Amino acid sequence: MSINLEDWIHEADLVSMQKAMSSGECTSEALVLAYIERIHRYNPLINALLEINPDALEIARNLDLERNTTGSRGPLHGIPILLKDNIDTYDRMHTSAGSIALAESFAPEDAFVAAKLRAAGAVLLGKANMTEWSNFMSNRMPAGYSSRGGYVLNPYGPGKLFVSGSSSGSAAAVAANLTAAAIGTETAGSIIGPASQHFLVGIKPTVGLASRSGIIPISISQDTPGPISKTVTDAAILLGALVGIDENDKATWTSPHRTFHDYTSYLDRDFLRKTRIGIPRHYYRSLDEERLSIMESAINVLREQGATVIDTVNLHLEQHPWNNDVICYEFKTGLNRYLSKLNSDMPVHSLQDLIAYNQKHAASALKFGQDNLIRSEQNALNETTYQLKRQEYNHPAVTRGIDYVLDQHGLDALMLPGDVDGMYIAARLGYPLITVPAGYSAKGTIDADGDLTQGPFGVVFSGRAFSEPTLISIAYSFEQATLFRRPPEMG
Repeated sequence: MSINLEDWIHEADLVSMQKAMSSGECTSEALVLAYIERIHRYNPLINALLEINPDALEIARNLDLERNTTGSRGPLHGIPILLKDNIDTYDRMHTSAGSIALAESFAPEDAFVAAKLRAAGAVLLGKANMTEWSNFMSNRMPAGYSSRGGYVLNPYGPGKLFVSGSSSGSAAAVAANLTAAAIGTETAGSIIGPASQHFLVGIKPTVGLASRSGIIPISISQDTPGPISKTVTDAAILLGALVGIDENDKATWTSPHRTFHDYTSYLDRDFLRKTRIGIPRHYYRSLDEERLSIMESAINVLREQGATVIDTVNLHLEQHPWNNDVICYEFKTGLNRYLSKLNSDMPVHSLQDLIAYNQKHAASALKFGQDNLIRSEQNALNETTYQLKRQEYNHPAVTRGIDYVLDQHGLDALMLPGDVDGMYIAARLGYPLITVPAGYSAKGTIDADGDLTQGPFGVVFSGRAFSEPTLISIAYSFEQATLFRRPPEMG
């Protein structure tokens, strides 16, 4: 083999990996083995993975044989991809949403997106640690903690820097080069937040672009899986592999003719000069001086690259967006449906069972309580009152939200800071977001949760439903003009 894999996989992208395998310089088996060795060396420092797929090397060998006999399936053939621990796989990996209650749970079949990745030739490398129950268990639970896996740590400052969002293990693993890329899930900020805090690219797709079937849910109206990667190109490749119509997820029925199986055709380096981008200053107000400076520099990049910048625009929707009745109803309904289908030997088959299990095993299961689980179980909405509440919940976002301000100013997108506040409006509407590295904060401040906010920071581009092609073009143009990504100092 003519390349030193140990050094080469450090920051290698999907395109170069595919070229190396196609030319015979590398094999999928060697690639997977190199990542496994790296996981054994560095995962103890950041706790990003819960488990490695015990079949990963065999899968890689079979894909190498297939490449040599019938050819490659495409850009993901033989590429190791990590999945968040709330995404079902039918194999010998568990799916637990980070909970010790499901630590021994094996799913009966793949989630739709896991099956799509397998069909594309990806090697499902393992399961990533995550904030337990996607951070809908307790208001006191810190980002990145699960009773099954403990704390995910940010490789740019383990134990010091914020990890953000429930897909924190997926992001930490990609940032530390423990996998080629990963799939996370988002309800409100859980892909975009961790990607931003780990100098990565993350895409939260429009709800309905990628199926949620086989993913442990929070909100049927807001949940979506999406890619986390080191480059916009890699994220575009992964997104194309995830999309598709699923008869088991009605949200995907609205997406025909609005999805693409190859988003790489939208990687336009000069795209910013064709765009009008709005700056919603309300979401910049809580930034410390250094992160505000990063955002001001990003605005200057937009102008230097020829974008028309409209500063300031107002979304007229600045109140906290959560409606606990709506989200708790959706969580209870969706989780009961998921748990009811688990194998009979599992200790929980309903939200009520889960609460009782956690109480019985409080020493290990309830380090931060379960107030959100209890609140959801006690939710008294029925289908009729839920629908009325949901309409009330969504009305301001629909009438005075993203579409309104884009139409008002003739904009292609909005640019937001890479924290969670500005992501809630897109979450309510099920609209897409993409984040790209924008700078590194060396000083930082302590936020309301006691987390140090220094470190990597990204910008977020927000647009209309199914505007992924435009957002990918904008993000790629920004990325190529800046190239801010740098790896953590882990070796």
